[in-house]
Order: sequence, then structure tokens, then C-alpha cells
Amino acid sequence: MASNATDYIKHHLTFWNSAHETGGFWSLHIDTFSISLLLGFIFLAVFAGVARGASLDKPGRLQLFVEIVIDMVNTQVKEVFHAKSKVVGPLALTIFCWVFLMNFMDLFPVDLFPMIAQWIGFTFFGMEPHHVFLRVVPSADVNATFAMSLSVMILIIAFSIKAKGAGGYAKELLTAPFHASHPIGAIILAPVNFVFQMVELVAKPISLSLRLFGNMYSGELIFILIALLPIGAQWVLGAPWAIFHILIITLQAFVFMMLTIVYLSLAVEAH
Repeated sequence: MASNATDYIKHHLTFWNSAHETGGFWSLHIDTFSISLLLGFIFLAVFAGVARGASLDKPGRLQLFVEIVIDMVNTQVKEVFHAKSKVVGPLALTIFCWVFLMNFMDLFPVDLFPMIAQWIGFTFFGMEPHHVFLRVVPSADVNATFAMSLSVMILIIAFSIKAKGAGGYAKELLTAPFHASHPIGAIILAPVNFVFQMVELVAKPISLSLRLFGNMYSGELIFILIALLPIGAQWVLGAPWAIFHILIITLQAFVFMMLTIVYLSLAVEAH
């Protein structure tokens, strides 16, 4: 429905925003939220179904695949996180599978879901097609990636307090990384240590979110640019890029999971 390439790109990079409907100051990216939620339910349904129907004698292909994923995650958790926790394993598995599914949406044709949304909006609600927006890659939305990384930061604080106690964690914030044996030196270094600790704490969610967002946003943009080319060039360039992008979406899910495990491991260790 776009009149030129610029409008086409802008339309594909515009979220289905609640502010478009209500005109309010605060807004919700409805497409990011709904698709993330749907993918989360798909992950839970598949793994719960496999768990209920698991067979030791004749495991199916899906069961074998799920077991491979679980074994991979468990191996990484055991190698990196040396404390005891019932949360880290399931958390790592959820992060890897959920982020992978979000990233995987980038492999669908860029016009497929927006055109379906436009048809539904026009047919059932009488909406003008160029006023219907839908982005289906939640991890290409910095709000989604930052929300996930912010959750990781909250877990880092919670794990630190649980492992060291509130007093121990507060003491660490004021005495590391620069230690002083003399009380006066400790008092002088306390504000410096606190600033460095805050910088380190804030840098973790920012790096997590921007790394995932940057890779997926750039990948989505490349697919949009390829879609502007003639159909023959789309196949010539799109197929190799899609194959290569499979590696990227898997790697980014793995990196997000691994960094979360590392950060939680550092949180329970004494400094």
C-alpha cells in the first residue's frame, strides 16, 4: 500500500501502538506484547505436552529435540553457575527458547503478517490499510529487550541479597572494587566504590538489551530492503541471508542466556 520505498520502510518499522487508537501520552506496543505473549504460550504448550507424553521406550522426534535443548542448557548452567539454585536452570531454558522464538519471527516474509493484518482491519473493521501496522519481531523492539534485561537486573540484586544478606550486599556496594584496610580510607573510597558498582549494575541490562535489539533490528531492516528488490533478486539475496540469519537468531538467544547465567553466578560470588 506504500507509494514509495521510504513509505514502505516507515510502515514496516512502525509499531501497532495503543497511542494511535487512544491518542494518549503513554502507549503500548500491542504487536510486541501480544506476539511475545503468544510465543511464550507456544513454548510452554510444546514443552508441557512433551513432558506429559514423554516415553523412555519410544521417544518421538520432538521429544528428542526437546531433550537435546534441555541437556544443552543444563550443561551450560552446571559449567557456569556453581551455586545451588532451583531457579537458574528453568530461567535459562525459558530465556533461550523464548528469545529464539522471538528472533525466529524474522524469518517469515516481511509482508506476510502485515498484509494479513491489513486485510482483517479493512474487512472486519473498515480500517484504511495504510493505518494498520504490525511488527512481528518482538526482539527488534528495544522496549521488549530492555524489559527482559531489566528483569535480569532485578534477579541479580535478588540473588546478591539472598547469597550475602542485605547487609553483606550493602557492604559490597561500598567496599568493592577498591578495598582499604584503614577505616578512613574505606570511608573515602565508599562513594567511589558505590558509583562503580552502580555503573556495573546498570551496564549489564543495557548491554544485554542493546546487543539483542541491534542484531535483530538490523536483520529485520535488511529483510525489508531485500523485499524492495525485484522478485528474482529477492530470491538470490534473501535465501542466503535467511540461512545465515538462522545462525544469528540462535546465537543471540544463546548469548542472552549465557550472559544471564554469568551475571547471576557473579552475583552469588563473594568479591
